[in-house]
Amino acid sequence: MKKKITKASDLRRAQYIKNLLKKKPKDQKFCVLGAGHGGLAMAGHLAIKGFNVNLYNRGRNRIKPVIQRKGIKVEGEVKGFGKIELASTSIQNCIKDVDVLMVVVPAYAHTFIAESCAPYLKENQVVILNPGRTGGALEFYNVLKQKKLKQFPFIAEAQTFLYASRALGPAHAKIFSVKNSVPLATLPAYWIPGVLKIINRAFPQFIPGDNIFKTSFENIGAIFHPALTILNAGWIESTYGDFEYYIKGASHSVAHVLEKLDKERLDVAAALGIKVMSARAWLYTAYSAAGNNLHEAIQDNPGYLGIKAPDRLHHRYVDEDVPMSLVPLASIGDMLKVETPTIKSIIRLASIMRGIDFWKIGRTIEKLGIKGMSVKEIRLLAVTGEI
Repeated sequence: MKKKITKASDLRRAQYIKNLLKKKPKDQKFCVLGAGHGGLAMAGHLAIKGFNVNLYNRGRNRIKPVIQRKGIKVEGEVKGFGKIELASTSIQNCIKDVDVLMVVVPAYAHTFIAESCAPYLKENQVVILNPGRTGGALEFYNVLKQKKLKQFPFIAEAQTFLYASRALGPAHAKIFSVKNSVPLATLPAYWIPGVLKIINRAFPQFIPGDNIFKTSFENIGAIFHPALTILNAGWIESTYGDFEYYIKGASHSVAHVLEKLDKERLDVAAALGIKVMSARAWLYTAYSAAGNNLHEAIQDNPGYLGIKAPDRLHHRYVDEDVPMSLVPLASIGDMLKVETPTIKSIIRLASIMRGIDFWKIGRTIEKLGIKGMSVKEIRLLAVTGEI
């Protein structure tokens, strides 16, 4: 039986979606929050497509060239110059009267963005975490609850980032490749179709994810980024990242470790009754890259050609992906009595190398607000937003 929406807020949201979709697509307004590698690429791409785009960044240095040039140059798979309507360090001004907020910051900054946006968010705005990593939408929601919001925006998370991209210089980004498809889920899950109708006007690559736990468990960055960086630490420090990160860094031996990490991720998801695709299957879905094993699939991916390694260990592939991707997997695994020894080994090595207790600062079950919940309660939370 089809679910009947009865709550007053849900009725208002349903009507909002209908009204927004009556607008011409190019009248839909965006704000990209974050002016790093991904933020510059997404803001520039949206503007090239003809949308009105604001760009927010916490610091002025990154957006000063955008302000001066009044836009962003994009090259690679997408080419052109995207005019930016407003680039500012004022989050209030940047999100005012926009329809969609594309959050493109490292996951450890999601709490900051949620806290900063909270006083100015409107009920019918769409907030999409690009990506959520593991538990992003749930953390964002919990922060807004702590801020005692009475009317919540739509909250969604992408399974992964839409592009393989890099900032080449001030107000200049290169998009190496655009993924074929990126699952997206909302909290609660029944808003997925409505939010997709909105975002698909700009990005048809977004497809429905089942729920936020599936998109979180299909966070492939958790498998590739931390281990590739930690296991190539000597090479990174001696060359300052002057080698092809995926093509050369994922040797046969390193790829074996990645496969073990991936197996543990699949096991944690299975304990919640959630079937997620393997890293090898994901490479085929996202990039049409195939192989008999993970090493072969990585080598077969043209989207990874030319992408250099990070130039230091103090990088989001460690400082973001360990606490915001691996820690929640291990923490949820502990609660569900699923062993994750390889994941915990990478967390431990990263903590030693960086001198940071990533477990302490990471997204544990306590911070996600699911400590002590049963499998039934967790699944109900994803579908309805309630327990």
